[in-house]
Amino acid sequence: MAKQGRLRQMFEMTAVSSRSAIWLLQNLAFILFLGIITIVYIANAHYTYRTVRDIKVLQEEIKEKRSMLNALNAELMQKSKKAEIALAVEHLGIKPSNEGPKKIIVKKN
Repeated sequence: MAKQGRLRQMFEMTAVSSRSAIWLLQNLAFILFLGIITIVYIANAHYTYRTVRDIKVLQEEIKEKRSMLNALNAELMQKSKKAEIALAVEHLGIKPSNEGPKKIIVKKN
């Protein structure tokens, strides 16, 4: 009853007395709730699209980094060959040994 009195007071101040205006004011909370839900839904869609875009960018970056890693691994394998190492240290006067490894024997006292 008090609710109806306040609504009538509001209508008298604005000079509105139609049934649809009364219905609108009675359901104002629900209408606001629907508006808030709609805003949240739209914001969630924008967030999802941005996240998907970021994921695609990161996937492309991972592909690029992976190909760089493969290229570096191939280069490392090439440079770590015995002949390549010999060529790299030749200017220092270091040459590969033609003798086999020697066994070191430690005598116990």
